[in-house]
Amino acid sequence: MTYTEYGDPSTLELTDAPLPKASPGTVMIRVERASVNPVDWKVMAGGLDGLIETVFPVIPGWDVAGVVEAVGPDTPEFAPGDRVASYGRTHLIHGGTYAEYVALPADLVTTIPDGVDADVAAGLPLTGLTALRSLETLRLSAQDTLLIHAASGGVGYLAAQLAREIGARVIGTASARHHEKLQAIGVTPVTYGEGLVDRVREIAPDGVSAVADFVGGVREDTLALLTEGGRHVSIADPSVEEVGGRWVWVRPDAPRLRTLLEKVAAGTLAVPIDRRFALADAAEALEVSRRGEAGGKLLIDATR
Repeated sequence: MTYTEYGDPSTLELTDAPLPKASPGTVMIRVERASVNPVDWKVMAGGLDGLIETVFPVIPGWDVAGVVEAVGPDTPEFAPGDRVASYGRTHLIHGGTYAEYVALPADLVTTIPDGVDADVAAGLPLTGLTALRSLETLRLSAQDTLLIHAASGGVGYLAAQLAREIGARVIGTASARHHEKLQAIGVTPVTYGEGLVDRVREIAPDGVSAVADFVGGVREDTLALLTEGGRHVSIADPSVEEVGGRWVWVRPDAPRLRTLLEKVAAGTLAVPIDRRFALADAAEALEVSRRGEAGGKLLIDATR
């Protein structure tokens, strides 16, 4: 699936492209699943043009799970037939994962543990690595009370599980229909919106020591709730850096992705899946994501 100019998801077209080359140090993957992330349609709309270099035509998608088809010279880590996953962002936006095949540097790729299916392996990389980087940036510990803005979303739900595994107390904002889902993983839910500060203080009268913002537009609420010396990060609002926070952007990291996949295999991390779309229906999948209608990860099934 490619697009040749910025626009909405309707600009996507099913096209034929040359098979990517397995050059030295790379792995050519036969794609089973790619996953949809909001960044895909944001890049497509030109919203990150000043931040990320784009070369047309673009194949969208950064998350992938599949099988190694071929390896380039001097790539001893992998062999044809290996089941692998990757957060495959490189410095250029050009050859993404909404395709039947993708070639990626070997150091961005990791094997998938037994017991983890392709749906989950493809749905985990970007969201999971973003969640993990956010918590590591916060230096989260079992002594912390963490507030997660948008705790039922793709990144927030994974961050909540990882924070609970660390032992932190977690308060998570979400609409009322998602409260039970958060309670099931040990998170205290609160409804977002006007009056949030008062609702959180009813739970944590002294405030919170850490905040992870996965939605944006909540900087003042964050500052009102942070204890002295508290830490905060945002993936959606770079202005937090003006007030002592950190703006976090996910990085490709195959070893950390493998760690997350092992947690899935061990049953300590769950990745909710909403539905699959055929490769030719990728535009529909992006529209579902853009309208905020997904209840879990949206996947592109490249085998259909």
